[in-house]
Amino acid sequence: MVVRNILGLLTVQLALVMTVSTAGSQQAKKIPRVGLLWLEPVPRSGVEEFRKGLHDLGYVEGSNVILEHREAGGRPGRLPDLAAELVRLRVDVIVSYGGAPIGVLKNTTKTIPIVMPIMSDPIAGGFVANPLRPEGNITGITNFAPELSGKRLELLKEAIPTTTRVAVLWSSVPALEPAMKELEVSARFLKVRLEPVSLRLLRDLDAALEAAAKSRPHALLTLPNPWVLARRRRIVEFVARNRLPTMFDAREYVETGGLMAYGPDIAYNFRRAATYVHKILNGTKPQDLPVENPMRFQFVINLKTAKKMALAIPPEVLMRADNVIQ
Repeated sequence: MVVRNILGLLTVQLALVMTVSTAGSQQAKKIPRVGLLWLEPVPRSGVEEFRKGLHDLGYVEGSNVILEHREAGGRPGRLPDLAAELVRLRVDVIVSYGGAPIGVLKNTTKTIPIVMPIMSDPIAGGFVANPLRPEGNITGITNFAPELSGKRLELLKEAIPTTTRVAVLWSSVPALEPAMKELEVSARFLKVRLEPVSLRLLRDLDAALEAAAKSRPHALLTLPNPWVLARRRRIVEFVARNRLPTMFDAREYVETGGLMAYGPDIAYNFRRAATYVHKILNGTKPQDLPVENPMRFQFVINLKTAKKMALAIPPEVLMRADNVIQ
């Protein structure tokens, strides 16, 4: 009888051990979920680089990481529902960019880490008070480099030396005011007159483009705007019809047919975002991940577009380009 009781007790204990072991194994096999929230379709190169970055860090989508894609189709009103959906799915981290999505996410969750692959000015946007040690759940990489606006004008002037009047397409928001000030300084030095055209609302894009071309400037220059970037095809087609040489702020415009661009390497920023995600999934808090400034920049020229516009880009300018699209 005693032996039977001992055997019964051992059986119960063994079952408990197996249950605990199985539960622990299941917990260990929990696959992390990464939410991706976009207002507009992001540049394909950005998403591909993010995936490559994850792959280089040992992640295989569907195997040891799940990516939950959500896109608002350009409708800001959809963002709150999509953000709430990602929270209900209990994603471990959310990757997003742009003032509208980040603002919605900030109001939706205070606990789920949020990583920005690109952000114009997180301080002016009210998302991060101290970039060196973010106090909340938001961190990432910015494309904020106001000094680049002056460099863009300088490169534009070198490429088309006869340029003396340049229209500027920009959104008059606090985040872009430093870039405009840098542009004004450069314009005075280069003896170029600026003709700013403010784009306050997305629906004003066509009207803003018409206003920019109305005074027949020698060239057009754009300041960073993710909403405008998402509609780069419309802009490129407009400047092509009006034979208006344009210096853009991202290479994606040039790949679409724009003349030239100088700015941060957005694809590289997305790859860096994968590193942030990896660290967070391994226990690092957003507060311990400083917001990075852009580290790689690209000067890209579309020579095919230049020929269509009958522009002869000086050889010394072509030599300075990181990439020349033939």
